[in-house]
Amino acid sequence: MTSDSVSSLAVLEARLAQDLDYLGFPGRQWMPVRQSDGQALLDVAVIGGGQAGLAAWVALAQQGIRAVVFDRSPAGREGPWATTARMETLRSPKELTGPALGLPALTFRAWFEAQFGREAWAALDKIPRLQWMDYLGWYRRVMNVDVRNDTAITRIQPLPDGTAVRLDLRTPAGASSVLARRVVLATGRDGLGGPAVPAFVDALPRSQWAHSSDEMDYGTLAGLRVGVIGAGSSAMDSAATALEAGARSVELLIRRPDLPRINKGKGAGVPGLTQGHFDLSDERKWRIRHYINALNVPPPHGSTLRVSAFANAFFNFGCPVLAVAPQGDAMRVTTPKGDFEFDFLIVSTGFKVDWPNRPEFDAIAAHIRTWKDRFVPAPGDEDQELADSPDLGPVFEFQPRTAGECPGLDRIHCFCYPAALSHGTVSGDIPAISDGAKRLASGIASLFYREDFDHHFANLEAYSEPELFGDEWTPAPPPGERS
Repeated sequence: MTSDSVSSLAVLEARLAQDLDYLGFPGRQWMPVRQSDGQALLDVAVIGGGQAGLAAWVALAQQGIRAVVFDRSPAGREGPWATTARMETLRSPKELTGPALGLPALTFRAWFEAQFGREAWAALDKIPRLQWMDYLGWYRRVMNVDVRNDTAITRIQPLPDGTAVRLDLRTPAGASSVLARRVVLATGRDGLGGPAVPAFVDALPRSQWAHSSDEMDYGTLAGLRVGVIGAGSSAMDSAATALEAGARSVELLIRRPDLPRINKGKGAGVPGLTQGHFDLSDERKWRIRHYINALNVPPPHGSTLRVSAFANAFFNFGCPVLAVAPQGDAMRVTTPKGDFEFDFLIVSTGFKVDWPNRPEFDAIAAHIRTWKDRFVPAPGDEDQELADSPDLGPVFEFQPRTAGECPGLDRIHCFCYPAALSHGTVSGDIPAISDGAKRLASGIASLFYREDFDHHFANLEAYSEPELFGDEWTPAPPPGERS
């Protein structure tokens, strides 16, 4: 960064600081300090320091609510951007304001133009992935977000009386715990589970395959015959990365007879959906999410060209995997189009809700109500991803399968991708993340106010700051006594 860009960024930060001052940010503290058995309670604990966690913290701060963010990764490695994401650029249009929460000086565009100028912005097609991570680091710094890095959550347990939630932590200093009145799960695409791994990989040693979300050194694929299962965005990114790392060949095994051409999810992104999805009927919620799932989202234009630029990349359509068999250090993969021999296999098969894969949820998983407990779709509209999605309340809160079970479960708010069926895509993806964060924060503020009503009413009764002092006027004499 040049000295001019440093200076321009300082000017932007001064502008942002003034805007925040004008808006009264952070909001005035109004929450009572609470304890449980002598231990102080956090107002809100946010799990996950990626873009959703940062936006949630800032939105809560706007409401005058104190929150702490915990993230298992070192600073600068939160979320997928610098770890498992392999796209060259973001897939979202550069103009989207993302987690800026209505603050122009907090947008990526403002940050970019302050350093590189308006002409560079006009020339920019999509946002480079690692530059987005740099922006989020700046966002965290200028908004003074309280993030505790290198802190993994090992157990989430509501207290028996339902008044708070205990989080067991693993930190560099050892094990510890905190209590929070409310917990926000801002844990991304795999927030309630992990990769959806097909059963056929069980035939292979773990050294011969990876999921596209795994952290791995693609340089180890140089000279190898690589198979990639799938044709979505992450499949294209994985295939391109393997090719760029020197793979001998990459064969994409694509179940469909062709690639989808239209991103229906993008077409659905209107303010009405953002603000109104939660209020739709169950049938309409299922209808729109299943429609998008069934048609599939195509890989981006640029990501696909990134693969097809290589002569040793092969797109095989109508090629679902029928069987996989090890062959020494290699494998044979059987499909309707014939057999393939690979040295390494990458499965790009998405994510799923998978409670056993997340032991931190052991105490609550069996009690969480899901959509399969709530709704039976019409024949032909079955969708396992949707059926496994949590059935969330209006503030993204978990709800119990049986009323009265697991007191305090509704103090845990699911602000990650599996909330999409209940709330729409407002809890992780860039386009509507600010709308979701504001909804979350205002809802939590309402819940706190109702819970602490007696405290606030007592404060109202005790409030005694005079507006008038009695000397601002002179009482008039009766009309007959006036001269």
